[in-house]
Amino acid sequence: MPKLTLLNQQGESVGNINLSEEVFAVENNNQVIYDVVKQQRAAMRQGTAMTKTRSFVRGGGRKPYRQKGTGHARQGSINAPQYTGGGIVFGPIPRSYDYKVNRKVRRLALKIVLSEKVRQNNLIAVNTLVLPTHQTKEMVTVINSLKAEGKVMIILEEINDFIDVASRNIPNLVAVTYDHVSVYDIMNATQIIATETALKKIEEALS
Repeated sequence: MPKLTLLNQQGESVGNINLSEEVFAVENNNQVIYDVVKQQRAAMRQGTAMTKTRSFVRGGGRKPYRQKGTGHARQGSINAPQYTGGGIVFGPIPRSYDYKVNRKVRRLALKIVLSEKVRQNNLIAVNTLVLPTHQTKEMVTVINSLKAEGKVMIILEEINDFIDVASRNIPNLVAVTYDHVSVYDIMNATQIIATETALKKIEEALS
């Protein structure tokens, strides 16, 4: 059973926390992670790229010249794709790039990346995280006390206004609730700071 040292927000040890093997000790599977991250990245795409087909191009309401007698190929409209400024054939249109990945696969991927953070000692467990004010320096003090480096993700059971505002202006820091954690965000983070309650909530959700 994985065990982490439980810290307070001053970086002092206040005990240990036992984690569920079913969630935090899962064997790695690169294919599962690839499938889920690919789907999440696809869902992030705006899908707003658009080109005009011949029906959207302005003008071209009349035949450019008569059918016969000019020596040229017959043409019906200057909106045709062979004309400069004409419509585009098979160009991109607004659409959603999202697609489905099975729920069991998504849950397994989340367990795998969390387990990897534990194995790499990049998961920091704190008993609680409370800020007295909304000042950024208060959050900076907590991060420095916990010796978190690189891209840091804070996982909480709930986010109050103080934590939200204090973490907003710090580069490479994001604070989320346990039910908004994604595989991509966890992989993108160098270290994760999670409260004891949030870890238990994750275990309940994934067990």
